[in-house]
Amino acid sequence: MALRVLFCTSEAVPFAKTGGLADVAGALPPALAKLGHDIRIALPKYAAIDSSLASAPIAGPFKLKIADKAVEFTIEQSDALSGVPTYLIDCPAYYDRDGLYGHPDDAERYALFCRAILHFIEAGDWTPDVIHGNDWQTALIPVYLKTTHADRPGIADIGTLHTIHNLAYQGVFDPPTLSAVGLDRSLFTMDGLEFYGRVNFLKGGLLFADVLNTVSKKYAEEIQTPDYGERLEGILTHRKNDLFGILNGLDYDEWNPATDAHIDAAYDAGDVRPKAKCKVGLQRRFKLPERPDVPLFGLVSRLAGQKGLDILAEVIPHLLKLDVQFALLGTGEQYYHDVLSALAEGYPEKMGLALTFDNALAHQIYAGSDMFLMPSHYEPCGLGQMISLRYGTIPVVRSTGGLADTIDEFDPQNGRGNGFVFDEYRPVALLGTAVRGILTYGKKAAWAKLVENAMAANFSWDRSAQEYAALYERAIEKRRSR
Repeated sequence: MALRVLFCTSEAVPFAKTGGLADVAGALPPALAKLGHDIRIALPKYAAIDSSLASAPIAGPFKLKIADKAVEFTIEQSDALSGVPTYLIDCPAYYDRDGLYGHPDDAERYALFCRAILHFIEAGDWTPDVIHGNDWQTALIPVYLKTTHADRPGIADIGTLHTIHNLAYQGVFDPPTLSAVGLDRSLFTMDGLEFYGRVNFLKGGLLFADVLNTVSKKYAEEIQTPDYGERLEGILTHRKNDLFGILNGLDYDEWNPATDAHIDAAYDAGDVRPKAKCKVGLQRRFKLPERPDVPLFGLVSRLAGQKGLDILAEVIPHLLKLDVQFALLGTGEQYYHDVLSALAEGYPEKMGLALTFDNALAHQIYAGSDMFLMPSHYEPCGLGQMISLRYGTIPVVRSTGGLADTIDEFDPQNGRGNGFVFDEYRPVALLGTAVRGILTYGKKAAWAKLVENAMAANFSWDRSAQEYAALYERAIEKRRSR
């Protein structure tokens, strides 16, 4: 059954990006469109959106009251994303400024976004079967639909799916926010949006959306526990029958060693030998000795504790005493900048470090490394391990979230598995796993089989899109059965 879906997001490639949500929003809707669904995207029109992504007004101006102010906005449409019309909520008072997030009035900015979407639907001639919201910035949509908009004709049957990309980000604000965004004070309860004396937007989405999902099956299980639930585990456990996990996919056109213009040699699963040239190119980039026999560890990451940098910082000095090399790329917390910089200065022939964002270099690290480090404390989905598999670079990961769903420990006895995995979040566990990788690298036949397994993995968006379509139908059925 072809569905009408409005995909609501605070960021989307190619329009605006700060993290992985933008990649999902730029890839999942086109995959759903290929399945025959009428899917459209809605996001704010930020100042950062490139003017070359042409858009034109299609509705408005409209006015809504937010925080006792009459706020005016229009709706523009861009066709920059092929096959997926994109609606841009144009409100200069809220969105024509530097940066997507972190403004004092973020509660108002994203409440307007949610209400503007519903207002546009009511005023227009296209009504979605499902609204698919993402993270806290769109979490008030199902709240409005079931409270302030519950009796409005034309939208009562719209189902809602809400996706949690990272539970740590919740949109928590002071109590007066509730009335400022047009919600009744009666919602400020433990069973409503109240959260330890404040207002929690994401909690509203978790309570009011018809169906919930997150970006891996393992993470859907983890967030129902105190260790990962960010104080929302009770609600998530209560809604466990409506909570699902769907792995994000990977854009196999962008991440393809056979066509990648950023790397030194093209290769594929049929002939992986040119990968050796990519390793040499990476070693030259970081001024490391050009040694094919030395295992080269790569890392492309935000340098933060969540990504496992605390235990990695303890482990690297031990590994540097072995015959290994490192190529690390990323930015983040100053503490890790300082620690890694000191190590790179102390071991210039073993460790290359780039404290920046460099897309071309990221591609080169994925292609030129032998192993890829992802020792995350938690990882809702993760794309780095999927990319590294695509490039025949073996992931070394902690068994959490999407890492657990995609990487299996390699067993040289039966030749199964696609990486190296540890469970306990301890430096000694990471060290032992990295050493297993080093030892396996020295066994040519076993390593060749491992690389073969890695490149045989398939995490394209096609399967994920089908799973999302099934959740849309579930949301529609649940909404209409009430």
